[in-house]
Amino acid sequence: MKINTLIIDDEQHCIDALLKLTNKYSHVFNVVKTCTNVANAVEATNILNPDLVFLDVEINNQTGFEYLQQVKHLNFTVVFTTAYSKYAVKAFKFAALHYLLKPICLDDFDEVVSRLESQNSTDDINKKIDTLLYNLKEDAAKKRISVNTANECVVLDVSSVIYCEAKVNYTDIYIENGKKITSSKTLKRFEEMLKESGFYRVSQSCLVNLSHVKKYTKTKPPYAVMSNAEKVKVSLSSKEGFLKKLINL
Repeated sequence: MKINTLIIDDEQHCIDALLKLTNKYSHVFNVVKTCTNVANAVEATNILNPDLVFLDVEINNQTGFEYLQQVKHLNFTVVFTTAYSKYAVKAFKFAALHYLLKPICLDDFDEVVSRLESQNSTDDINKKIDTLLYNLKEDAAKKRISVNTANECVVLDVSSVIYCEAKVNYTDIYIENGKKITSSKTLKRFEEMLKESGFYRVSQSCLVNLSHVKKYTKTKPPYAVMSNAEKVKVSLSSKEGFLKKLINL
């Protein structure tokens, strides 16, 4: 079954670019309408009930977020299209939301299509949007992250994450309350998101929150003792960079 798709953008050339890309996947997408302002987009959404919305972040003198607040039901997938800075793009990643950076390239679009085809549900869109809006207004020390598990989307304060451990193509996330959350994302993905938020890759299998490191042992092999009393092995290749990070905390 094709994905009924709505495109919202205030620039016609951007709409045309997306129509060209969706046409490449005509077996996947059925574009039901294109809109150039928030009012028309809200009306179209409430009438047509799309499965997917390509949503521009800035729409004339309004935003895509205003559109999301006005629709009756957030029961569709959103792919944000934006020319925003890298800072805003990071906010999309933290919220586990789909996004495309303008001008949209074919490789990025192909990747989003692949993710859409493997997506199970849109049930957690409200949590993810809330996480995005929170991160856009808060400083780096107060960031939140949306984590997709097998059954749900869990929103975590980044500061509550003690360390992340690779489990083949999954990642176990250990948090302050003693719980462990398993994500379908790889450790590399978490490293890319969190390395500028006080996290450091101490080995092939572990990414630690430096603020939760309580002690470093000079044993062979060396270990970092975390705030939950767990010992995390530090590889020889990561040792020097890790110690520099600790000294500069």
